This record gives sequence, C-alpha cells and structure tokens, in this order.
Amino acid sequence: MIVRPSIIGLLGGSFNPAHGAHRRVSLFALDALGLDEVWWLVSPGNVLKSAEGMASVGARVSSARELARCAPIRVTAIEQQMGTRFTVDTLRKLKGRYPKKHFVWLMGSDNLAQFHRWRGWRSIAREMPIAVIARPGYDRVAMVSPAMAWLRRWRRRYGLERNGAKRSTPALAILRFDPDERSATEIRASDPHWQRRFSGKNQRDMLTNRAIGLDVL
Repeated sequence: MIVRPSIIGLLGGSFNPAHGAHRRVSLFALDALGLDEVWWLVSPGNVLKSAEGMASVGARVSSARELARCAPIRVTAIEQQMGTRFTVDTLRKLKGRYPKKHFVWLMGSDNLAQFHRWRGWRSIAREMPIAVIARPGYDRVAMVSPAMAWLRRWRRRYGLERNGAKRSTPALAILRFDPDERSATEIRASDPHWQRRFSGKNQRDMLTNRAIGLDVL
C-alpha cells in the first residue's frame, strides 16, 4: 500500500496578533488545495517591517494558538528555533527536516506585490509551489508587480485539481474568494495592549514540542 505524503500549507507572518482572517484564509486554502494541514510560521521578526510595536514571540504564538483551536492548523516558532532570518532559508531547512512532506507556500496578494524585495524570492518559487490569496486593495498592484511578471509563465489552475503540491516547481496558483478585511494593524490600533491578555501563559510549540517562554512587553 502506497501512503500519500502529507501536503502542508505554510503560512508565515508576524501574527501580531493572529486574527480571524488568518484562520479563514487557512481553512479556505485547506479546501481549495486539498491540504492535510496548515502550519503557521510565527516569525521572530520581519526584515521589511519596523520592530516597533512588535509583541514578543510568546505572545504572538499564544494569540495564534487561540485562533487555531479545533482546526487542522499547527502554530510554530520553528523559525526562531532554527535561527533563520530569511524565508528562503527557513523553507530549505523545513524541507530538509521533513523530507517526507510536500509543502505549498501560502501568501496574500499584499506579499506578492513586494515579493521581488524578498531575499532569494526566485529560489523560494523553485523550492515549492506558491498559492496567492486575494487581499482587499492589493490585487491590482500584485498582478503588475515585478515578481508576478516573472511568475506568470508558471501560473497553474491546480487549485481546482487538488494536487498542486505534486507539481513541478516553479508553480503559481491565484486563489480567489470573498476577501476578509480584518487586519492586525486595525486590531493593534483598537487594542494596543492586546498582548497582556496572554500574560503568564507558557506554551509548547505545536510542531517541535519545545517550550516557548512568554515575555510580554
């Protein structure tokens, strides 16, 4: 009996904090791509964003775990544990650590719009298929971005075929659904001390089972 490798969607981000749109996008991608799980990669920090206003990794992991309840979603700070700073390095190490899993990189159209600014972005596209999910206000600029000009030749309609992770790379799918306008920026504006709700909660990484201390700022 041949066992099909697990197909994992990878959604990276600050999750500062996690919110309902993260969950909704993940569940949509699970169904559209036939994924087994989605892993939320809570980043230590984003080199393209200011560190000002960034909550601790522990607080962000805790907020993500709260949103991921009762869903095939694993929250992990493995990027911090592996010591990687750039997405391309994280993905290569994940593939080396989990060779029996197939991965799909998930990102919003806001990230596609600036994807050409990421370290080794063409290499990311060669590492695994990419699925881009619509975000309000970003679709037009994403479709005319330098990265899309390069990726367009590999655009596939595999979202309907449920076998995208088996495709050769590069491979790109554009997933369209009713966009969710919730954002972490708006949440922080309305609740600037949101991280205090997670004070004293020590978590274990849902992927590596390592302890994640909570240093609430």
